[in-house]
Parts: sequence; structure tokens; C-alpha cells
Amino acid sequence: MSDARPKLIVFGFDAAEAAQIRRMRSYLDCGFDVMGFMMRRANMNLDFNPFWENVHLFRTRNGGLPWRAAAVVGSVFKVLMNRRKLAGADAIIARNLDLLAVAVAAQAMTRPKPPVIYECLDIHDLMTDPGIKGRVTRALERALLARTSALIISSPAFLREYFAPVQDWDGPVALIENKLWIEDGGPERPAPRVGSAPSEWTADAPLRLAWVGTLRCARSLAILAETADRMGDGVRIALHGAVHHHAVPEFEATLGACPNMTWHGAYAYPDDLAPIYAASDLVWAQDLWQWGTNSTWLLPNRIYEASYFGCPSIAVAGTETGRRVENGLGWTVPEPSAEALCALLARLSPADVFARRQALLTRPASEFRQTAEEITNALHIGLAAPA
Repeated sequence: MSDARPKLIVFGFDAAEAAQIRRMRSYLDCGFDVMGFMMRRANMNLDFNPFWENVHLFRTRNGGLPWRAAAVVGSVFKVLMNRRKLAGADAIIARNLDLLAVAVAAQAMTRPKPPVIYECLDIHDLMTDPGIKGRVTRALERALLARTSALIISSPAFLREYFAPVQDWDGPVALIENKLWIEDGGPERPAPRVGSAPSEWTADAPLRLAWVGTLRCARSLAILAETADRMGDGVRIALHGAVHHHAVPEFEATLGACPNMTWHGAYAYPDDLAPIYAASDLVWAQDLWQWGTNSTWLLPNRIYEASYFGCPSIAVAGTETGRRVENGLGWTVPEPSAEALCALLARLSPADVFARRQALLTRPASEFRQTAEEITNALHIGLAAPA
């Protein structure tokens, strides 16, 4: 590794994706020299311009293996045309399998060869598919992992349930959870309230339940809509975030049938988080999109955001999210159903919610907010690994 600022080459599937933007900001704030080679998704934040030096690869779309394969091949040629930008790299970081393939090709173009770090924030359902497509894709990933020096994961369950038993990974692993990255001067954390709950927290006031983030889980939407229908004036459900209409095609129709559900649109990160969670009593934190695999294993950014700003979470027991939430972050339901959610909401009093909110605000901010030490320590595991 050079004596100057370590140079990271980051391959991303969408330069405008919120988690990618947060990660790039954290790398820069931690003192790394960062260069991006990134695709763009056709349905995401098209007005965003990267604040890092970036080579645009391709505008891609959700799904479609032939299209994805063509984008990978085309990206390798674009990297080849820009291979001088790879010079001096101390490490190459790749987000998702498609970009890992491009990153391994980029490593072959670089002298000396830097280590490749595979950053995995989700286990795509194709990776756990028992059919021929899944077997072929897992074999491809194993071949690429053989050229990978280190693995970054956002949940310990990804190693426990997938990379160790399925892909036989026994190399270096770093855990970077999906915590907030807030720059100095960013939104302040609320202080715990001294005394009793505010006057508006009365037994007959409707509970304010929020669903915040990327809205792509049709099952969560259905559960929340049925809960809104069953509880009527007893609940107000607020939705905040960008909608993936390919995953929730009935989004507008569902909201139109539920007068006590409101979508507030996309929001600015992190500035809008404080008012969103201040206006929420509880947050629905459980992802159900890939139930039994990725959704059961992941730790979503919602639990960190909500907890940092003092909003208790609701998750499903037995999941990695549920186990974390049961550690004082909120409450769990025994199954992902409207019946179970309504039963929980019916027995929670304003005093219960207020007490949990104050307890969250007394916990150390570092439980929910990423520190520079966490980022740099994780990356140095990869930087120290042989290429």
C-alpha cells in the first residue's frame, strides 16, 4: 500500500443508489482517494451527479439476465478504454456480483495487481435459487471469489447462512452494518425528554406507523394496507421513500383504497430523517421481499436510522432483524401478517412507546451511527490482504 492517501477504485451497480452514495461519502470523509466506475439504474434518481470522479458504465434496468450479461461485457470494454485511471489503486471494491466480474477483469488490467474486495449488502434471490440458473450463478460467484481477497458484509447472517456454508468462503471478512453516515454539522440527534409524555400522546390518539426507505416489498405493503383497513382511525400509516413500481405495481391502487395511508414521496438523506422519525411513533422495519433468505438474514438501515432518532422498530421474530430489534430497539411480531401486527399495536400504550423512545435516545450514538474507525478498520482488512 502506498504512503499517500490510499486509492480505492469502486465498482457500483448504481451511482445514484442511496447506500452507494452514503458509502462513497464515508470513504471520502475517512481520507481515501476514490475513483468510481458505476452503472445507473433507469428508475433511480436520474438527476443525481456523482461528487466523486466517476466513469459511467451503462444505464441498466431491473431484471433480465441477457441484458445484465451484455452490460457486464460492455463495462469491461469501457474499463479497458479507461484503464489508465486504475493506476496506483490500493484496492478495488465491487458492489454485487455483476460488478465483481467487472472488478476482477479490471484487476487483470492493473500492475501491480491490487486486492479485490467484494462488498455484499444483499444476497440476491438468484443466488439461492435451487434451479439451474441458481447453480450456474453460484458457480460463477465461487470462481470470482477465488480471485477476491476480502469480503465486506452488512449482516453476520450473510456469512453464517450463505458465504461460509454455501460458497465455502474462509477468507478475511469485515462487517460494516447499514448504520447512518452523518457528516459533522448534519442533523442532530434528539435529546431524551425529561418528565412525562407530551400532551398529544393520549390513549385515543391514532398510532403513527411509518415505512421508510426503498419501497419495493409488496408483502409489506399488503400487510400495512390490511392493518390500516382493520384499525381504521386507530392508526395512521406514513410511507416515505422512492417506489420501485416493478416490485409493487399495485402501489397507487392500494393507497387509494386506504384513506389512513399516505405516501410522502422521496426524501433527502440525511436531512429529512429527523422530521420523519419525529412524526412517527413506530417504524415497520422488516423486509419481506425475499422471505426465507435475504430478507430473513439482512439488517436494514431502517433500524439504525429509526433508533438513532428515537423511533422504535417493529420486526418479525426469528429473523436477523427481529433478533436485533428484540435487543431493546422495539418489538417483534410472531409472523409477518396483519393479524399479528394489529394485535401488537392494540396492546401497545402511548406510555409503552414513549418509554421505549426515551430508552433509545439514551443509548450510545455509535450503535446506530457509523464511525470513521469502523470504515477504515474494515477497509484495512481488505487492503492488507494479498491480491
